[in-house]
Amino acid sequence: MSRYSALALLREALRGNAGWAPAWREPEPAPAYDVVIVGGGGHGLATAHYLAQVYGLTNVAVLEKGYVGSGNVGRNTTIVRSNYLLEGNNPFYELSMKLWEGLEQDLNFNAMVSQRGVINLFHTDGQRDAYRRRGNAMRLHGVDAEILDVPALRRMLPMLDFDTARFPIKGGLIQRRGGTVRHDAVAWGYARAASSRGVDVIPHCEVTGIRREGERAVALETTRGTIRCGKLALATAGHSSVTAAMLGLTLPIESHVLQAFVSEGLKPFIDHVVTFGAGHFYVSQSDKGGLVFGGDIDGYNSYAQRGGLAVVEDVIEAGVAMIPALSRAKALRSWGGVMDMSMDGSPIIDRALENVYLNAGWCYGGFKATPASGLCFAHLIATGEPHPTARAFRLDRFASGAVLDEKGVGAQPNLH
Repeated sequence: MSRYSALALLREALRGNAGWAPAWREPEPAPAYDVVIVGGGGHGLATAHYLAQVYGLTNVAVLEKGYVGSGNVGRNTTIVRSNYLLEGNNPFYELSMKLWEGLEQDLNFNAMVSQRGVINLFHTDGQRDAYRRRGNAMRLHGVDAEILDVPALRRMLPMLDFDTARFPIKGGLIQRRGGTVRHDAVAWGYARAASSRGVDVIPHCEVTGIRREGERAVALETTRGTIRCGKLALATAGHSSVTAAMLGLTLPIESHVLQAFVSEGLKPFIDHVVTFGAGHFYVSQSDKGGLVFGGDIDGYNSYAQRGGLAVVEDVIEAGVAMIPALSRAKALRSWGGVMDMSMDGSPIIDRALENVYLNAGWCYGGFKATPASGLCFAHLIATGEPHPTARAFRLDRFASGAVLDEKGVGAQPNLH
């Protein structure tokens, strides 16, 4: 496939844009592949890209039941960050952040990476102590972190309700390298890059069954025929429990709906990603002027890509409490993604059977993890060994007690 460049843009402008080829191939499925990846979202496509780029494995298929990017990779609030506390999580998400910083050059695709900074507000002395601890843990791992006092926040975010709110703002923790990335472009960029290296990206190919012989998966039954596999990789996000059940596996996860929202287009007034410490609310402003925001999961188990009005009300209340001016903005639309919530709020990247590999349990952190998840999952599939950065994401940690409870709320997936 031709490379995108300023020269290519000029050439096609002079030719009436008649020379652009499809961004990726959509071939008919072959009878068999060395590796079959189920799930054509960000994690599946990133895995395919790194399998081909880093490990030279190109006899690979990515199966997606809808169109490319129709799942969670296109149903989130686009935030990327590495401001994690625990030793098992922080290095992994920092690896992801470094990959985000070089993603556009790596993929030769404009993913609209915007490192505008992520600010977590705090409202109590206890929260201040907690964020200082988090910031110190980040800096011990070489990750940028800075505590902002109220005067600094007033200069950066004058629209916040500092004094008259029920929970006055006392400061914030900022990671200046955090920000946003265009979610659709991530799917498109990885699909294009993987396809250009020989990977078959196959949309509208739903897996309806998996043949298992002993401890091995040997073939997949799909809506486009039977496909045999040397290795099988499951990266199906909120439907991980469904695909695992086809192999007779029960996973320590639950599926919940997470809603996201966008407002009407407004003049620029929020330059950062801002999170509310007195409730679960996060907001940024897109290049088109819409405010992109979200909050808690709906709390009940569901595979539907839609949510309930109770969470809509809760999210809007938190937003108006933080930024009173939001009460005058109109919400244009909302959407839902299906989260596979693990029992400790941290992900799983591990071997499930002899030739079956699992990428699941991403909770709220799936989009920001996309590059590192793909790289670490590709390493596991290609070498049979966990990537050094993802060693803590073992499936058996729930049996051994070596959990990664970032929020410290126990084994309740709905609280993570």
